[in-house]
Amino acid sequence: MHPSTPPPASLALPPVRSIQLNRPLHWLRLGWRDLRRCGWISLAHGLALALVGAAIVAGTHNRFWLLAGALSGFLVVAPVLASSLYALSRALERGEPAQASVVLKTWLNWQNQHLNKWGNDYWSLVQFGALLALAGTGWVLTSAALITWLAPVPINNPGDFVQHVMLARSGFLFELWLLLGGVLAGPIFASTVVTIPLLLDRRLGLLPAVLTSWRAVLANPLPMALWAALIMGITLLGMATALLGLVLLMPLLGHASWHAYRDLVDCTGLPRRDALDQERR
Repeated sequence: MHPSTPPPASLALPPVRSIQLNRPLHWLRLGWRDLRRCGWISLAHGLALALVGAAIVAGTHNRFWLLAGALSGFLVVAPVLASSLYALSRALERGEPAQASVVLKTWLNWQNQHLNKWGNDYWSLVQFGALLALAGTGWVLTSAALITWLAPVPINNPGDFVQHVMLARSGFLFELWLLLGGVLAGPIFASTVVTIPLLLDRRLGLLPAVLTSWRAVLANPLPMALWAALIMGITLLGMATALLGLVLLMPLLGHASWHAYRDLVDCTGLPRRDALDQERR
């Protein structure tokens, strides 16, 4: 490509902004405001996520070596499940009703689009969800294999995990488990922090959206490190309450993530996704 030739629209990246260190706290405040305004619709999302988590716990209650990986793998794909929370926050931002029809449109609208699964349409969300599901599955298998093969005794419950993995006097199994989890979590966080709300909101391909997410993280390393720590701490708090806290805390993070996207990405130069939908009708 000649140096003076502009890049194809599908590869054009929107500008990213630099933010202050404490900006993630502001996102949480805005997320709480949206949660209060949406009410039961937001809480229903949290309840659904908590029920999925409870089903995972019930299915692996006597196989903690699998439970540890399954729960963390589920959290990998949680940003995709929060897509309609982003849409609700967008509706509030535009002064539109944040109601059940917004949720239904978010999940069903892609069925009305053309069948080119690699095109610049809502299938990009499906593609990205599939990639995250593969990453989550890979972590579940890796975590289960690591604990099963290297633990000195079978790990069947949380007590076994604490005694024989976390507090083991010999070996470095727990450190290795954390290291591998961090190696996976870091790139996934950088790839997802604004990708899904950007794909939901604007007409952009999957690869440019992921690259924009990475650029936002690299341009704001300290604020994004704080945001990652807040997400981790809030999620652990929700799990520590027998998953009941997830009913409230997961919608809070979902709405806050929309405001993170709006702060970090200047998307004014990109066409709106719903404008494309109107053209096709």
